[in-house]
Amino acid sequence: MHRSTDEPGGAVPAGPRAHPYAPEGPGPGPDPARVDPAVLGALLRRHGWCRRGGAAGRYSRWTPPGPDEPGTSLLVPDSTTFPDSEDLLAEALTALARAAAPSARDVLVALTVPSDEIRWWRDVPEGAAGAAGWTEVDTLRTAARQILLAGALAVRGRAGHHGARHRRKARAALDGTLVGPAPDGRTLTAFVPVASGRAVAVQLHQALHATREAVDFQRATGGLDAFDGAVAAGVSRELTEAVVALVRGTEGTTITLAWAPAAGTPLGCPENPEPVEFSPGDLPALRLAGARYLRDEPAVPVRITGAVVRLRRSGPRGPGVVRLRVLAGAEVGHVRMELDEEAYRIAGHAHLVGLPLRVEGRLENRGGFRRLTGASQVAPVQVDEAERDRLMKSLQENLDFFEEACTGDER
Repeated sequence: MHRSTDEPGGAVPAGPRAHPYAPEGPGPGPDPARVDPAVLGALLRRHGWCRRGGAAGRYSRWTPPGPDEPGTSLLVPDSTTFPDSEDLLAEALTALARAAAPSARDVLVALTVPSDEIRWWRDVPEGAAGAAGWTEVDTLRTAARQILLAGALAVRGRAGHHGARHRRKARAALDGTLVGPAPDGRTLTAFVPVASGRAVAVQLHQALHATREAVDFQRATGGLDAFDGAVAAGVSRELTEAVVALVRGTEGTTITLAWAPAAGTPLGCPENPEPVEFSPGDLPALRLAGARYLRDEPAVPVRITGAVVRLRRSGPRGPGVVRLRVLAGAEVGHVRMELDEEAYRIAGHAHLVGLPLRVEGRLENRGGFRRLTGASQVAPVQVDEAERDRLMKSLQENLDFFEEACTGDER
């Protein structure tokens, strides 16, 4: 499993996984009885396979791209109405599973899980003997994950800077996404399942084109106003930073999206979306836009309920800093806040008896919406016995918090 780069240590993040036909381990193939020949033909054509004729009205013959497998060909029935159609499909799928061409694995995974395909390409120099360096491969995978996450965040809500908000649900939306191998450090394909991730694919299509248009406007006029309007299309600091990571160190990049043939074209989208290209000359505009988004995103008034997980102050009296694990009221995992002496005492008592706190304030943009300012109305919240037992068990498993609460140690 490829792990997210911004997940806290020790957690197992949701995110794109290696697809089941990657070299590290084949998975179960698609069921021939459930394969639509028209979908198989569309996928073969998309991935560069060539149609070489066949019996008109009965089947077509396909050969892989490139000269690597001159003896490989597939017989694909034109429909499932013929008695031998399922047998031909089974033989074609077996041949695909045995083929060495990377495109064969891509076709198989798209048949197994109907998916929209997002492909990244980076123009980087080849390494020794055509091999890619570790840095290039890691950079490509990291940037691709960041772009997917930016699209999932935009589905949850439009914002110039998301920070820590909505990340848990955004990652969950990418749970079923499969990622192919990137052996050359130049090309990577993600398969986003239609059932759970089409909204992410559609959002990325809109956001990437809006980013391209806003960059063009900035380069032509010097103004960043187009980036303000682009927020409505899903553009954010997270997306501009991800594109910067993709482009940096290259001569140029291209992002291509193709809809799943089995599901058809989403409403309002072109049947064959145009690729989106970025170059090193776009980096200044993207960086300026990211800084603008970070600066201009407003604080958010909230009323949060959370479990106290950390208390810190420099002495036995006076104000202190409290960290809450958010249970309700905001789409973030944790928040920090500074409380006066009385509110800090209330938080300490709630912590010791295993009760959550309710507090009002403003989630600040600085720090990624992890800081609550202007905290007020601090009060413990009564919960049922089962929830209280669960909170107390969590407290007992983290005895260092007791030490911090009692001694006032600051780490």
